[in-house]
Amino acid sequence: MLKLYNGALRHSTRRCLSLTACRHNEETNNRESATLKRIREELAKEKAALKWRKTNEEVGDVTTKLKYFANNEQTSDFILLMQRPFELNPKKWLAMWEKKKEKDERHMQKFLAERHEILGPDLATAHFILHRGGLVKFVNAQHWTKADEDNNFKVPNQYDPSFKLEAIRCDNMRLYYEGLENIRWLQHLKFASFHNVLSFDDWCLDRFSGSQCANLEVLDISGTQCTARGLSCLYRLHNLKLLIVNDPKESLEFELTCSMLQETLPKLKIVDAASVHSLQ
Repeated sequence: MLKLYNGALRHSTRRCLSLTACRHNEETNNRESATLKRIREELAKEKAALKWRKTNEEVGDVTTKLKYFANNEQTSDFILLMQRPFELNPKKWLAMWEKKKEKDERHMQKFLAERHEILGPDLATAHFILHRGGLVKFVNAQHWTKADEDNNFKVPNQYDPSFKLEAIRCDNMRLYYEGLENIRWLQHLKFASFHNVLSFDDWCLDRFSGSQCANLEVLDISGTQCTARGLSCLYRLHNLKLLIVNDPKESLEFELTCSMLQETLPKLKIVDAASVHSLQ
């Protein structure tokens, strides 16, 4: 009997302990759930406070007819322009006008996928360059192609596989970084000149060198803003044989970069612009 009594006592003790632990866990879970609920409510209030203010149409306010004169696409540039004091200096007006022209031209030179789909990369590049006063030369052609005084040129307006670009001249052109996206995938291109393109810098050289013009042999970057830092990207042009720069010895850094580039491309010859353009 004593053994049965002790066994029953131990069983009841274990049951009491388990019930106590369960109640403790339930109370803890209830406290945690209440805490989580409070945190979620606080986060919801903070999100509601951070929400952008509603427009007149969303709120339901009465709007006047003047809303038709409002600009719903106002940018930070427009806001800054309206905050500036009125300028009477003609030089500043001229600078603002030139800046606007540059911005518009950069937008006009952006890559158009439709043009490349219709014309193919060679004719699309030819249209882009000829329209801006440049010259192009096709494979097996005897002469360079250029636009006339009315900006008309004899180049097909649809894809023709017989027209493959062999050379391009963008000398003295107003060419920007955005426009170089149109000069790419030219598998037959061997000559490219950007002589006296003042907006052509290291960033432009980096973009052009990665434009999949694997057969390029001659590149003229004289009269541009390219520095020694930009020359390092020309290692991509494995078939490059002639590079024309302002002066290969214009600085110690530039001369060292030219030497390292020639070690990477053993067939490459780097010459100064005076020795080339004086013969033309």
